[in-house]
Amino acid sequence: MRARRRRRQLLIRTMTIFLLCLSAAAVFLFYKGSTKVELFAEDYESEHYNASLYRGELFAADLCVASGDVELAGAPDSSTLKAAGLFNVSAGETDYAYNVHEKLYPASVTKIMTALLALENGNLSDIVTVNVDASEFASDEVTVGLKKGDQLTLEALVNGLLLHSGNDNANAIAEHIGGSIEAFVDMMNEKAAQLKATHTHFANPSGLHDDNHYTTAYDIYLIFNECIKNEDFVKIINTASYTAEIKGADGATRQIVSEPSHFYAHGKAALPTTAQIIGGKTGTTKKAGNCLILLDKTADEKPYISVVMGAETKDLLYQDMTALINGIQTS
Repeated sequence: MRARRRRRQLLIRTMTIFLLCLSAAAVFLFYKGSTKVELFAEDYESEHYNASLYRGELFAADLCVASGDVELAGAPDSSTLKAAGLFNVSAGETDYAYNVHEKLYPASVTKIMTALLALENGNLSDIVTVNVDASEFASDEVTVGLKKGDQLTLEALVNGLLLHSGNDNANAIAEHIGGSIEAFVDMMNEKAAQLKATHTHFANPSGLHDDNHYTTAYDIYLIFNECIKNEDFVKIINTASYTAEIKGADGATRQIVSEPSHFYAHGKAALPTTAQIIGGKTGTTKKAGNCLILLDKTADEKPYISVVMGAETKDLLYQDMTALINGIQTS
């Protein structure tokens, strides 16, 4: 009996020691593995601490921004206009801003968006058959004189649009590019949203007055800034004259000549002294007033965008624009 009892006690002690050893091993392995995890995390954090995980560029990194008015020595009299801005494109700086976020009507300055979509979505060599007639517009609404059934290139249409400001050109382009004017207007609004021109809404491709057709001076800058990235756009607005070859529905051919509509191109306004005017777009309606946006370049080829909206008269428009451009610091 005693021998049997001793054997049982020995077995119990042996099993107890075995279990204690097994538990100790488990605890050791747990902490060893945990330390590896902690060391891995420590190594990762040491390597990546304070590192920039976002490598993309912010949307406005190369844009001129203005949260409010920006003063400029020699700026135009703000009582003669509704909004104005001077934007240093290469430096990404706003040199002058007055009411640039105020809701306004753009008139034919609208056509820069129409031209942009035409250049981005069409080919200048496209042959367009016109489905609009100049006689459909009122006598005080500018047209180049297109007739239904006319055939001409998209290049000719865009030149007549930007230089002569033909409303018939705008509608012909819209139907060719968008399939219909309504569909093209949707494209205009989508493009405006893409360019972050969030205070803009277009109702037509020409800029004829509509209460639901509006923008701001700053949004117009955003759109024009995108336009001047296109070499064809800059070439067109810098053109002194363009002759369109048109084939009529009857097979006869004729020519239409378009010239820039702004006064600087014709010597009707005194040129600024600090920069050369490359070209731009005018716009005038009773409710919009007189509007103008221009691409200017200094002697050292630095580009500027200048915009005046809602000037009371054409004379004041160019007086204000010249004062604005002359505010460019060339030193």
